[in-house]
Amino acid sequence: MLDAIARHIPNVLGNAESALNDSFSSGLLEGAHYTRPPEFRSLRVPEVLLSGDHGAVAQWRRESALRRTWQRRPDLLLSASLSESERYFLAELAESWVRHKDLASG
Repeated sequence: MLDAIARHIPNVLGNAESALNDSFSSGLLEGAHYTRPPEFRSLRVPEVLLSGDHGAVAQWRRESALRRTWQRRPDLLLSASLSESERYFLAELAESWVRHKDLASG
């Protein structure tokens, strides 16, 4: 708890923007994280993360956070500030889940 509070005191962090990007600071869970190498045990890092396109990477990270929040803590989405495109993304995610569930049940 002390660490969570101290991070918001000026000059405690080397980079003041770090606290803004902390897990859960957006009201959503963090999305998936990847590291090097780009392939490990036949699992590949998504190409968009290797592309160098900062806008596409930011969008992928936001969608990853939305997906993880929807899967694990959907209650948090009720108070999250979402754009129209993010609401559409979640609706598509839910629809895909229902289709998959219907196919699995026969």
